[in-house]
Amino acid sequence: MGKSNRELIYGVNAVKAALDTNPERITCAWLAKGREDDRRMQRLQADLERCGVRVQQALPHFLDEKTQGGVHQGIIIEVLAEPPRREDFLQELVSKEGDQLLLLLLDGVTDPRNLGAAMRCAWAAGAQGVVVPKDHSATLTPEGRKSAAGAASALPLIVVTNLSRTIEGLKEKGVTVAGLAGEAEHSLFDHQFTGPAALVLGAEDKGLRHLTREKCDVLLSIPLSGGAESLNVSVAAGIALYEVVRQRLARN
Repeated sequence: MGKSNRELIYGVNAVKAALDTNPERITCAWLAKGREDDRRMQRLQADLERCGVRVQQALPHFLDEKTQGGVHQGIIIEVLAEPPRREDFLQELVSKEGDQLLLLLLDGVTDPRNLGAAMRCAWAAGAQGVVVPKDHSATLTPEGRKSAAGAASALPLIVVTNLSRTIEGLKEKGVTVAGLAGEAEHSLFDHQFTGPAALVLGAEDKGLRHLTREKCDVLLSIPLSGGAESLNVSVAAGIALYEVVRQRLARN
């Protein structure tokens, strides 16, 4: 298997998540010299070696170069790349989860760190997947995986050919699709979420694309105090996802 089928994961949390979820995909690891007394590194090294992974000691500047200046925290692993999920997986997910379905759809989010942070919020809120379009969207780079802090290994990233068509398909299966837009008349906190739900967020600077907006069942806004113009997409995602969670818990 060639190097094109492998990718790097770095940072303590991201490496730990890979160990917890897919240890069989790890091919090798590098640990910064001089960190031998760090207990977190000792635990990670022991866990890697128990999984049969060879851990190589490396100078810090080697890790800096390998991550192209990324914040690696002294540890890098190489893993067999897992391709993103596709539309057929999404259909299975909708059928399996029923009324408990909660999805995050991202429209035009091109910063890998924002994608990773949004996935982290979705994972924490118990969402079953994050959906992005094939074009004009970030992919899970090592930086994005580090921002995801483990979510990238635990939460499915589903790549679809056409986001608008995907929204239509979700609606046909009874999923309420709510788009977040700053200028929307109705507040997120006034909307009643019942049954399966999908939240759609756009890029911080451009928001939702026109066609995406049209396909949503409802557009909702997050009230902001005077002077605040917008929220980072991952922050907005966290607020919206947990409002759905709050309402579901209140009904139980």
